[in-house]
Amino acid sequence: MKRADLDNMGGEELHDLAVRRAAKHLDVKFFWKLIETLPMAEAAAGETDRANADLQSALAHIDDLTNSGRGETAELLRPLYIDYLADD
Repeated sequence: MKRADLDNMGGEELHDLAVRRAAKHLDVKFFWKLIETLPMAEAAAGETDRANADLQSALAHIDDLTNSGRGETAELLRPLYIDYLADD
C-alpha cells in the first residue's frame, strides 16, 4: 500500500491493518516494537495509568521468558530449545 494512501487513514484503521499484517506474517519484531512504543504513546495522550499498566504487563511477560528455563517448564520446552540451537 502506498504511503500517501496510508497517510489518509486514521489511527484505528492503521492499527487494525498493521496488527492483521503482523499476525499473518508472524512478525514478532513489529509486535515487540509496538510493546516498546505503546506506553510512551499512552503517556503522551494523557493515559498515564494505562501506560504504567502496559509497562507492568510487558515486564511480567519478560519475567515469564526468564522463568521458562526453570523446572518442569524448561523440560517441556526442550524440543523448542533444541530446534532453535541445532545447526542441522
